[in-house]
Amino acid sequence: MPPLTDSLFPIESPQSPPAAGFALVAVERALDHAPEGLTYLVGQSLAHLPEGARILVPLGRGNQPTAGWIVRKGTDPAEFGASLETVPKLKSILAQDESEAVLPGELLALARWVSGYYACPIGMTLAGILPGAVRKQVGRVTRVFYELAQPQADAESPKLTKRQREALAAIRLMELPAEQVAVLAATGLSSAQTLKRLVELGCLRTSKRTTVEASWSMAAVGSTAAVEPTALQHEVIENIANTFGAFAQHLIFGVTGSGKTEVYIRLIRRCLDRGKKAVLLVPEIALTPQTAGRIVARFPDSRVAILHSGLTAGQRNLMWSLASEGKADVIVGARSAVFAPIPDGSLGLVIVDEEHETGYKQDSAPRYHGRDCAIRRAQVANCPIVLGSATPSLESWRNATKRKTSTLHRLPDRAPGLRVPKVSIVDFAEERRQFRDRRVHLIGPTLADAMRETLADRGQVLLLLNRRGYANYIACADPRCGWTAQCSECDAGMICHQDRIASLQWVRCHHCQAEQQLPRSCPQCGKPVTVFGLGTQRVEEELLGLFPMLEEGKSLVRVDGDTMQTAKHFHDCLARFASLEIRVLMGTQMIAKGLDFPSVQLVGVVSADTALSLPDFRAGERTFQLVSQVSGRCGRGGNPGRAIVQTFFPENPAIRLAAAHDYESFANQELRDREEFGLPPARRLARLTLRDTSEAKALESAQQLADELRSIAAQSKQAAEVRGPQAARIARVSGAYRFEIELQHETAAEISRILAAARSAGLLPLGEHLAVDVDPVS
Repeated sequence: MPPLTDSLFPIESPQSPPAAGFALVAVERALDHAPEGLTYLVGQSLAHLPEGARILVPLGRGNQPTAGWIVRKGTDPAEFGASLETVPKLKSILAQDESEAVLPGELLALARWVSGYYACPIGMTLAGILPGAVRKQVGRVTRVFYELAQPQADAESPKLTKRQREALAAIRLMELPAEQVAVLAATGLSSAQTLKRLVELGCLRTSKRTTVEASWSMAAVGSTAAVEPTALQHEVIENIANTFGAFAQHLIFGVTGSGKTEVYIRLIRRCLDRGKKAVLLVPEIALTPQTAGRIVARFPDSRVAILHSGLTAGQRNLMWSLASEGKADVIVGARSAVFAPIPDGSLGLVIVDEEHETGYKQDSAPRYHGRDCAIRRAQVANCPIVLGSATPSLESWRNATKRKTSTLHRLPDRAPGLRVPKVSIVDFAEERRQFRDRRVHLIGPTLADAMRETLADRGQVLLLLNRRGYANYIACADPRCGWTAQCSECDAGMICHQDRIASLQWVRCHHCQAEQQLPRSCPQCGKPVTVFGLGTQRVEEELLGLFPMLEEGKSLVRVDGDTMQTAKHFHDCLARFASLEIRVLMGTQMIAKGLDFPSVQLVGVVSADTALSLPDFRAGERTFQLVSQVSGRCGRGGNPGRAIVQTFFPENPAIRLAAAHDYESFANQELRDREEFGLPPARRLARLTLRDTSEAKALESAQQLADELRSIAAQSKQAAEVRGPQAARIARVSGAYRFEIELQHETAAEISRILAAARSAGLLPLGEHLAVDVDPVS
C-alpha cells in the first residue's frame, strides 16, 4: 500500500482533532495484546459510519494505512480507556474502505464471541469473515443513470444545439431514470459527450448505481411436488415451529432416509411465511449445489443464495451482496455460510444438516466449529436452531439426553417406500483363507459375488475405502534391512500413487505434498522394493480385473482427492451416476454422505478398520458414523438394498452396532467410557501446538508456555489440568518440529478464562509458531 499522503487520504489525518467521538477499531493484524481493538478518533466527516464498517486507519510509527473494523463507537473517552491527557495523542480514522463493507450488529456480536472463545484476535476473526472477493470488489460495476433535471426541461431552448434538442426530446419520451447505454441507443448518439453537455447546461442530472454482477444459474433438482409428511414428521415440524420467535435448540435424530430434508423444507416454508430469512448449513462444498437445487425446486418464488469457497470470486461477491441487502430469502452453504451478512432482525431459522461431520471444523485461525457458531448465531438472532443427523455427535447427543439443553426429536423409520438396508459383516481374516493365491486381495468373495448379482440386475454399486492412493507402506523386500520410505521433511511414511495408463508409480507425502519417483531398489541394500497396504487406486485396479465389463472412467469411476480436484468434477460425476452411466462409484468418504440415488442396490465397505487404528479417542465414533452413513446410501428405491462391511474386527462394538442400526446403544456406552476416562464431551479440551525448525527451541518454548498456563490455571479453585508438552503424534511436518499442550476442564468457561489471561499477557502470539485449537475434533 502506498505511504500516507494528504492527496491519498484528504478526509482526515492522524493528527485531526476529535470532532464526533471515539471508535474501538479491530485492525486486521494479529495484535493479541489488544484483544478488543485499538482506540481511534472519529472525524466529523466519518461520523455517519456505523459499528461494523470496514475502514482504513494509520498503524504504527509509520502510520501505515491498515484495514480494520469499527467494533464500538461512543463519545465518552473513559469508555475507551482514554483520558483528557491522552486524547490528543490518539490517531484518527482515515477513510472508509473502498469495499464499503458493513457487518450487521448480530454478525459483529458473533465475531466477538468467536474471537474470545477460539482465542483469535478480533481483527483476524473479522478478516476471515469477509470473503476476499468482497474485499477486492470482484464483479462490482458502477452504472450511470440519466433523468430530467427539471420536469419541464425545454427541448426548444435557444441555448441548445440541434443535436442537443433532438437528444433531449428523445429522452423525454423514455422511462426515467435510464441507464447511459439505453439513453445512447434511444437518442442515436455515438458517445456520451452530448449527454455530459446537457448535464452542464442543467437539462439533465445523473446518478450512479453500484451493483455486483456475475454469471449465475441454479437448476432445480428433484421434484417440485410437496411430499405429505408422515405423522412423526408432522409432529416434529409442529414442535419446532412452535418455538419460532425465540432461541431454542433442537436435535433431529433420524435414520438415513427418514425424511429429515422434508422436515427442513417445511420449517423453511414456515419461516419464510413469517417474513424471516433461513440459513441451511451442509458439511461439504460438494453437497451444497445438490441441497440448494432441492430448495430452489421447492421455493421457485424465493431467492436462494449460495455461500461456499467453490464459487468464482464474482459469484461469491454477488451472493454476499444479496444476503447483505436482504434480497436472499434462504442461504445455503458450507461452514462459512454461518457468517452470512443477514440484516439485523431478519434471521428466523438456522439448520445444520449432518451436524456430526468434522467438515464443519475450520483448520486455520480462527479454528471455529461451524455447528457451534451456528448455535451462537441463533442465540444472538433469538431464533431456533435445528441440528440433524442419523449419527449425532456425542456432544449433541449428550446435550439432548443428559444436559437437556437441546430438545430431542426422533425419526426412527424410513420415509414411506424406503426400506432399511440389510447390513452384513464379513470377517475378512476368514475370507482371506479362501484365496488360492498369495496375492493381496481387497475385494473378498462375498462382496465380489454381491457385486456380480447387482450389476447383472442393472443396479448400481457404491464402494467405500477411506484411504486414497495405491498403497500406504513401501519397504525393502528383505525384512533384515528394515528400510521404509519416509518423507524427508515429515515424520510420516510416503504413500504410493500410480498412473495405470502411463504405467508410472511415484510416492507422495500427504502432509507436505512432496513427491518423488518410486524407487525400484532399496537405497540401503539394493534389493527390490515392495509396496503393501491398500488405497482407492489399488481397489480400482482389482475391480477392473474382477469385472472386465467395467470401463475405467466410464462405468467405473474413482472418487477421491486425486480425481475430484474441484467441486465441478464431483457434480459432473454425480450427474453421470444419476443418469446410470456410471455403474460402480468407488471412493473415499466423499461418497458416504448426502447422496440419494434410488438405483443403488449395494454398498460395500472395503475396509471398516482404517479409522479404528488411529490413536484417537474418537476412532470408534468416526467408524460407527462412517459405516452407518454409507450403508444408508442404499435401499432408497423399491429394492431394500444390501450393505457388506469387510473388517478384521467383526466384534468391535462400533462396527457391530452400526450394522445393527443401533446408534443409541453405541452412543450411551461410548459416553460412559468418555466420562470414566475424563474425555470430551465429558470434559472440555483445548490444544496448543508450538512449531519450530529447531527441536530444542520448540520444546523450550512449549515448556515455558506450559509453565505459564499452569500458573494461570492455579488461580482458580478448580484448576484446569495442563498436560504436556509432549511431541505431536506426527512430531515433524514440513521440516518443523511440533509439541503440544492440552488444557482440560469440566467447563468451557474455565478454558476460556485461562486462554484470555494468556492472551492478555502476550503469551499466545498466533502465527506459524503457535496454533490454538479449542474443541479439537481429531
